[in-house]
Amino acid sequence: MKLDGAGLTCAQVHEVAYGKARVTIASLDRARAAWRAARELTGPVYGQSTGVGANKDVSVSDGGFGLLRSHAGGAGDLVEPFRARGMLVVRLNQLLVGGSGVSPGVLPALESAINNGFTPPIRTYGAIGTGDLTALATTALCLLGEVSWRGPSGDPPRYALDSRDALPFMSSGALTLSDAALACHRIRRLLTAAVDVAAQSFAAVDASAEPVAAAVQEARPHPGQALVAARLRELLNGEPAARVQDPYGYRAFAQVHGAALDVLERAERSVEIDMNGALENPLIAENLAWHNGNFHGAPVALALDALRAAVAHAAQLSTARLATLMDPHITGQLPFLAAHPGESGAMILEYVAQDALAELRHLATPVTTGTAVISRGTEDHASFATQAARYCLRALEPLEIVLACERVAATRALSRAPDPDHPLDEALDQARRTLAETK
Repeated sequence: MKLDGAGLTCAQVHEVAYGKARVTIASLDRARAAWRAARELTGPVYGQSTGVGANKDVSVSDGGFGLLRSHAGGAGDLVEPFRARGMLVVRLNQLLVGGSGVSPGVLPALESAINNGFTPPIRTYGAIGTGDLTALATTALCLLGEVSWRGPSGDPPRYALDSRDALPFMSSGALTLSDAALACHRIRRLLTAAVDVAAQSFAAVDASAEPVAAAVQEARPHPGQALVAARLRELLNGEPAARVQDPYGYRAFAQVHGAALDVLERAERSVEIDMNGALENPLIAENLAWHNGNFHGAPVALALDALRAAVAHAAQLSTARLATLMDPHITGQLPFLAAHPGESGAMILEYVAQDALAELRHLATPVTTGTAVISRGTEDHASFATQAARYCLRALEPLEIVLACERVAATRALSRAPDPDHPLDEALDQARRTLAETK
């Protein structure tokens, strides 16, 4: 996979993070140009000739290594290697954009770390959506040999960073963006599989296909809604409806699930803009150092808050369909799909699904309603994009559990009246594989 600072996607970050792809650098030209421009700057440059935060007006000389050592102070459990590898991919791609002024020789060292399985020992806590300073400071110290890499035996990547490289290397939310990219990619896979699972429930209760008819969708042309409805039309036989109107879990499925897909699309776009952008402060451009706020994670944080809310809504409708599968008045079978009267059958699935849904509701609480004022008031706002991304990752498991509960119940309901020629068969096999292989 070639990295050029322009085309990195959430899916590609996922591939590299899980060791399914290697990376190569397309060109160092823009990084070299920014580095040369940075070396020719005169006057105060934040973080290089000055301190940082409230020390922005204090002149310093050769203080970059101290900056790395003071900022490599995260806490909590070590971040999983796949997340750390994703961070390295994102930061390498951003540095290829140009704009940081960091020594271009560090980029092949990052490429080597990614391809040879080395990751920095970064900790969970230490960022608030204005830059992953602790994670990237630790990475820089690994390159300098002051902190040990995690990974295989053998020669770890090393690079003798210049003191002036310290802040330019750290000035990014690369770990946050990697977490967001991984979450978006896996949520897309689950929401896609959820349509096929819902189709199984439609078939199991003889739900009407009327709500997904083309005429209905043309009257309200939201892109995600149209996509979901079109997929359901492929999978359902369009047989006469058993009821005039079905519960919302069926009748409004395309609208709710489609909205979740639209929100996901916006989240992926926000994340990918930042993964391919120059989030540097200062930004080296036009032979000048531009002091700015590109590091701030507000666009990503707001998009991910909306995504977690959308995921919770989609899961709520899944549990609603699960409830109908337990109802003999809708399925025409014994309560809870039991094999014999009085047995509990699949009743416990509702408990499991509601437990998982409760977790999703908790995780859907927005992080962007809060803020933080630190560094003696100099840094007076925070996006908490880091937490927004982390909660998206945490939402994957409960979402998968909710969908799996629905699939198990619908499969049980359909098994009483199998139709080997039904178009659902192939779709359900694919959904089953997706739910089993979301990593």
